[in-house]
Amino acid sequence: MINKETLMFPDLQASLLCDDVRQEKNGKFILIGIFDALAVAKLPAVYSKICVVNRWCCGKGDFKQTTRLIGPDGVSVIAAGKEVPIKLATEFQTATSIEIFMNTKFEQSGTHWIEISLETNLSIRYPLVISLVEPNPQQPQ
Repeated sequence: MINKETLMFPDLQASLLCDDVRQEKNGKFILIGIFDALAVAKLPAVYSKICVVNRWCCGKGDFKQTTRLIGPDGVSVIAAGKEVPIKLATEFQTATSIEIFMNTKFEQSGTHWIEISLETNLSIRYPLVISLVEPNPQQPQ
């Protein structure tokens, strides 16, 4: 257990949504298909995979991160991740977390919200816009 005197809450350096994440042999992450909105042909819509990538820095201690996807009403929880441990031995380290949400169902269009919390403190809340688009009619041949 870390002494409260040495505990230093980290900063959330970045939080991104993407379709997939790969890691090279040298440890670098490759984010594939970064997005901030999704266009769907019909509702409800099921999005097969949403990756939430977070980078923490400038902190020290052991923490628990939670991620929630919130509906357009700002209250309804569409999906919630498990607690993710964030461990920073020194304030010069970084910690990257990757959460994968599979088969997330969106019942309605509009601005949804991604919430990232550390312990019980909300670190960031940002929009994910779901838009209903009409399919292109087939062109006569």
